[in-house]
Amino acid sequence: MGGVCSVPTHTAAQESSVEAKGFNEQRLQGLEVVQSNAVHEVSCQSVVEKEAYRNGRLSIVILGASGDLAKKKTYPSLLDLFVNDFLPPHVNIMGFARSKQSSEEFRTAMKPWLLKVKSEEEVDRFLTRCEYFQGTYGNADDFQRLDKELKVLESKANFPSTNRLFYFAIPPDAFLASAKSIKASAMADGFNRLIIEKPFGHDLASANQLASDLNAIFTEDFVYRIDHYLGKEAVQNLLMFRFGNHFLEPLFNNQHVASVRVTFKENFGTEGRGGYFTNYGIIRDIIQNHLMQVISVVCMEPPASSCGLKGGNAIRDAKVKVVELIKPFDLNDVVIGQYIGDDGKPGYLEDDSIKDPKKAEMVPTYCSMVMYIDNDRWRGVPIMVKAGKALDERKAEIRIQFKDADCIRMFGGQNIPRNELVIRLQPEEVIYMKTMMKTPGLSSQPTTAELDLTYKNRFKGAYLPDAYTRLILESLMGSQENFVRGDEIMASWKLFDPLLKQLESGANAKKPLPYKYGSRGPKAGDELFEKAGFKFDAEYKWAPARRQSGQQ
Repeated sequence: MGGVCSVPTHTAAQESSVEAKGFNEQRLQGLEVVQSNAVHEVSCQSVVEKEAYRNGRLSIVILGASGDLAKKKTYPSLLDLFVNDFLPPHVNIMGFARSKQSSEEFRTAMKPWLLKVKSEEEVDRFLTRCEYFQGTYGNADDFQRLDKELKVLESKANFPSTNRLFYFAIPPDAFLASAKSIKASAMADGFNRLIIEKPFGHDLASANQLASDLNAIFTEDFVYRIDHYLGKEAVQNLLMFRFGNHFLEPLFNNQHVASVRVTFKENFGTEGRGGYFTNYGIIRDIIQNHLMQVISVVCMEPPASSCGLKGGNAIRDAKVKVVELIKPFDLNDVVIGQYIGDDGKPGYLEDDSIKDPKKAEMVPTYCSMVMYIDNDRWRGVPIMVKAGKALDERKAEIRIQFKDADCIRMFGGQNIPRNELVIRLQPEEVIYMKTMMKTPGLSSQPTTAELDLTYKNRFKGAYLPDAYTRLILESLMGSQENFVRGDEIMASWKLFDPLLKQLESGANAKKPLPYKYGSRGPKAGDELFEKAGFKFDAEYKWAPARRQSGQQ
């Protein structure tokens, strides 16, 4: 997200005196300059060469370095940044975990994960910048030892200041102890930043407590709460796509839009994560954070600015405001389900990692719900949300369905499906508009066609980094726009906390409806959306456009 505005780059002195606010999208969008039908690649170093993090000593500390998140996401993202010259050659990457191993043993264990994304030569070069430190997250003495080791490594680079980024790939119960230890023993003289992973609380009370305790140690300027959906290309494009196209923004209101639908579907189950999932469920795991972030970007009012030091907070202000205007949820507008085994695939309750089967019986792996925003723009428009595991496909998308065409009766009662603007987030980035045409040739029957922007075809060869890669780079640049602010979390929890209490406790506790592994989910979910006004076109199936050789 963000505008393409030119503003002064932060100097190292400014960065060290106060944590940078706002967001300068030009610095990132310099990676891809679109001119006519071509994507012009700009030198990676030219985009970031003046950034404070490149012009000072730099250490990146990964807390929880031996965990799955670090292996699958954090280190591969750092590798991508390193290979593409977004990290300076003098960067120090320190893995911190409780397990006993040497730096060499750590590098050997990490290498197979990195070879999945880059060549052996690139991986070996990256691993020369990686070290390992054994310690306890809440032990200030261990962080003092860490500080000494970092200073030895940092002293090899000749710069006037030192910057440090701490990535919390650790459970929430280790956040505060680690933050206290960093503040007491491991602060650098330049910038110090903390990237914190979800979950940001289990309910409103725990989220409030975590925010209060964390703010007592570090202010918002230091904290970068990561939600990787805000790093996805299609989500980051929403601001420009919606507000930068004159024909489109006037359509985003209740005069033209019949419904907004945000969908998250996985075609696999918990697969050994059932123990973790039993404590959260699909609403906490996906809807309350990832999908609410997407909804807030799609439905927010135009921010006062998207440029300069204030732009990032202006965008987040607009997101908070629209979430605060969502009406309290009605239990009648919520359908929850839990997948059962089918065709040789196990059901949720068959996951061997589940330690509390009775509790697991009440855990939803699927949820469809309808919400409403109480403002002039969206009043009366159903905002539909669907998320589920073990469904019929893997997909995440935003679907804006427009109202029936005004002149529909002039076509003699023929079926004229509604227009839809679809923004596909995964498995590949696609934007397409479903439009009506006559069938080519002698027939006058209506047919649906697409105005199709498939990224891999239109921007072939462009550098489109992974969401985690983007967000780590943005944190290094001091850009907080695409990170979650504390009041955003509280606004979302104020909505979902009452709903979760109704679903989970007391006489009104709601047992999830069963649905077969590989299905669309409970039939009641589709019926809920149909009742709210969504019209499903059973005859239409989107197929990705194929770019022909030599096509202009």
